[in-house]
Amino acid sequence: MQIPHDTRRALDVVVALVNTAAEADQPDGLADIGSLRAFVREYEISDVGELGARDLAGVRTVRGKFAQVFAAPTARAASQLINELVATAGTTPQLTDHDGYDWHVHYFAPGASLGDHLAADGGMALAFIVVSGEQERLRRCEAPDCRRAFVDLSRNRSRRYCDSRTCGNRLHVAAYRARRKEADAGPEAAALSEQEEVMHGGQQQ
Repeated sequence: MQIPHDTRRALDVVVALVNTAAEADQPDGLADIGSLRAFVREYEISDVGELGARDLAGVRTVRGKFAQVFAAPTARAASQLINELVATAGTTPQLTDHDGYDWHVHYFAPGASLGDHLAADGGMALAFIVVSGEQERLRRCEAPDCRRAFVDLSRNRSRRYCDSRTCGNRLHVAAYRARRKEADAGPEAAALSEQEEVMHGGQQQ
């Protein structure tokens, strides 16, 4: 799937933002203004002024809406959420070549808050995915202990894990160990398992 560079960067920010949300084993990655500033620096978000409590609250709200787009069951549901995002942000497309980057489009209005900035650029990047008929590429990791968001950019839409080197490998190793354990148990254990299945089937009848 061919994605323009600026759209790809915006999608990276969307995914990173969604993945800052608190989970059972993960604290909120945007717990305070300091962590918000760190996020802005890490992802080189331009045209950001002094940040305060309102910015933190606004970005958390946008984060929740982005997460809803990833959870949307259909392209129509996703499009409604995206339309609300970009309308609220007051989207204002403009060409720019700031900081040494080649010409690309910013969708946030000049002087926009950080929340509106992220909603506009991220919302339009998500709109590109939906318009391309690729909404199903907005996914969550299938590892049982991980629900991180990611955009599946594989050619055949086959990616299942946020990171094949961590979540994917961990599950493959677990499956391999389970097969080895079953094989090591030997034919007696297999026969016993088969007998239990027969007994269980008889009880259900």
